[in-house]
Amino acid sequence: MLPTNLDMDVLRALVIAMEHGGFARAAERLGRTQSAISLQMKKLEEQVGQPLFRKAGRTVALTDAGDLLLGYARRIVALNDEALSAARGRAMDGTVRVGFPQDLAERWLPSVLGSFHRAHPRIHVEAQVGRGRELRERVAQGTLDLALAFGEIGGTGTAATAAGATLAHLPVAWVGSEGFSADPETPLPLALLDAPCMFRQHGIDRLDGGGRPWRITFTSPSLSGLWAAVEAGLGVTIRTPLGLPDTLAILEPRFGLPELGSVPLELHRASSTIASADNPAVDRLHGILAESLAAVLRDADTQ
Repeated sequence: MLPTNLDMDVLRALVIAMEHGGFARAAERLGRTQSAISLQMKKLEEQVGQPLFRKAGRTVALTDAGDLLLGYARRIVALNDEALSAARGRAMDGTVRVGFPQDLAERWLPSVLGSFHRAHPRIHVEAQVGRGRELRERVAQGTLDLALAFGEIGGTGTAATAAGATLAHLPVAWVGSEGFSADPETPLPLALLDAPCMFRQHGIDRLDGGGRPWRITFTSPSLSGLWAAVEAGLGVTIRTPLGLPDTLAILEPRFGLPELGSVPLELHRASSTIASADNPAVDRLHGILAESLAAVLRDADTQ
């Protein structure tokens, strides 16, 4: 018996439908009717031999089998696009200047840039690691083509515009070593990045607002140095779970520390008045960054 070949267009429609809120949104993005998307999904259920969707109010949600297939569909579609990009893009050249926060530099950045380089070996990537405000300013000045950067804590983030798009809102949390304990009667030891730092100031402001005494026990210009200090028990710090080392933990509310809210993670691109809007190298890296980080955030949500 010959194996069943899943239709790539149907798998792509499934991925888009689940990422953008349903069949109607997928139809808009793909330039088809909603009934056409529904027929594709029925065809997919027939090929798999299992129900993939269930009613959830006025919308549909995935069954366990559907959720399993969605994970494979994302990988298949990504591999298809990477293969086409590699085959078509080897003639693509140019330079892309991109900035990242320190939180992404150690674990995520090498694999993404490595994959991009293998697919587009003639494109020269100039990567910079910095803090959010610096990266946003460099994009505005045109010294960076792209930048992933944190927005303002508690802000709604930028809408999807030519300048920037909010990829996610990440919780801001107190981070400590696995065995951390806090005595509310003594000043809270803080390990922080050097000023100016948005996370640093926000944490101090919240402690002051709640009347909680504190003292700075360690400062560092680098995130890796900060993680080492927190792991050693020199103090607690303020950060998002993104890129958090396995040796550290998000501290529970039982420690009596104030809530810190959330922060938008944004992908910024230089405007067409500064950097060419028709640069295919920038276009390609922009798409890969958005897709890859979206996958990382989805995986984090399911853990």
